[in-house]
Amino acid sequence: MIKRSIKLPETMSFFLFGPRQTGKSTLIEQTIQKPCWSVNLLLHDFYVNYIQDPARFQREAREKIEHQNISTIFVDEIQRIPALLNEIQYLIDAYPKCRFILTGSSARKLKRGSANLLGGRAIERHLHPFAYEEIPDQYSIDEVLRYGSLPSLFNKNHEEKRGILDAYVSIYLNEEIKNEGISRNIGGFSRFLEMAAAQCGELVNFSAISRECAIPVRTVQSYYEILEDTLIGFRLNPWRRSVRKRLGTHPKFYLFDMGVTNALNHNLTGSIDPIRKGHLFEQMIVLETLRKLHYTQSESILSFWRTGAGAEVDLLIEKHGQITAGIEIKAVTNVTGAHLSGLRAFHADHPKVPLYIASLVPRSYRIENVKILPWVDFLSELNNII
Repeated sequence: MIKRSIKLPETMSFFLFGPRQTGKSTLIEQTIQKPCWSVNLLLHDFYVNYIQDPARFQREAREKIEHQNISTIFVDEIQRIPALLNEIQYLIDAYPKCRFILTGSSARKLKRGSANLLGGRAIERHLHPFAYEEIPDQYSIDEVLRYGSLPSLFNKNHEEKRGILDAYVSIYLNEEIKNEGISRNIGGFSRFLEMAAAQCGELVNFSAISRECAIPVRTVQSYYEILEDTLIGFRLNPWRRSVRKRLGTHPKFYLFDMGVTNALNHNLTGSIDPIRKGHLFEQMIVLETLRKLHYTQSESILSFWRTGAGAEVDLLIEKHGQITAGIEIKAVTNVTGAHLSGLRAFHADHPKVPLYIASLVPRSYRIENVKILPWVDFLSELNNII
C-alpha cells in the first residue's frame, strides 16, 4: 500500500475532491473508521433511489446511526446528487458524533448550482495523481513526463498505460463533458480540449483559441471554467501588486497530469523533442509545487511573473503578501548564465527574494545570486519555501 501525502481530518466531516482515477475511493477505504456505511452514487440503485427521493437518504442514514451503530457515512461522487447535501447538513447537526466523508470528481454542479456546501460543517481537501514524495523509489522522470502519474497506471506496462490514458480521454469527452451539459457542441469542445492541451503552460489567448476552434470567445472562457470545475486543470495568474489587476490579465493554464496532456496531443509514443520535454518538465514542477501546497495546507499562492518586454519567471510563491521565491524551470543538464535573463530582470525589481532554478543538473551550485538545483532537491527545498 502506497502512503499518500494528503492529511485527511481524523474526526471532522470533509469533502475530498480530485479528478477521476486519482485514488479517492481507495484512500478512503484504506483509512475509513469502522463501522461505516458506504454509498456509491455511481451505482444505479443508489442513484435512482436518491435522485427521486433525497429524503430517503436521511431516513436510511438515521436507521444506520440509531440502530446499527454506524459512526461514519461515506458518500462517493456526491456531485451527482447535490440535493443530498441538505439532508447531510441535517444529519451532521442531529448526530454530531457521526462523521460524513464526501468525495467527488467534479465541483462544478456543487459550486455553480448553489448547492449546500454545509456552511463550515465539513472541510475541503484535494487529491492529486501520485506526487514524487509518495513513490520516490518507483518514480522515473522519463516515464512520468510521458505517462504522468495517475495511480491507475502504477505498475502497468507501456501498452497498458497507453490504453488507460486513451480511454481516460475518451471517457472524459464522451461522459463527463456530456454530463456537464454541453453535449450540443461536443465537437467544438473536443477541438478546444486538444488546443488547451497543445498550449498547456503557455499564455492563454482566448481570442486566438476562439478563431482556431471556430467557437465564440465567451464559449472558450466557459470551457476553461469547465476544466477547472471538473478538476482537469487550473489557471496560473500573472503576479501584479494589485490582485484586481492580476485577474484582468492573461493567465497560463495547466492540465492536471502530463499523461493526459500527451494523450490529448496524441504524443504517447515516439521520441520527446527538447522543446516538448521542456514544456512537460515545467508542467511537472508546477504540478508538484501545487500538490505540495495542497497537502501541507499552505496559505501560499502561486503565480508567474512577466514584463511587457517579455522577460518572464516561470513560478512565484507568495505567502501573506510577500514573495518567498522566484523559480525558473529548465529541462537542461547544464544551467549557465544565459538561462538567467528572466531571473535577473525580476531580481532588479525584487532584490530580496530568493531565486532558484529547478533543472536536470546532477548536483546543486550557484550562479550569481541564483541557486541551481536538481529537480529532486528543489522538491525537498519546497518544504522551506512554502
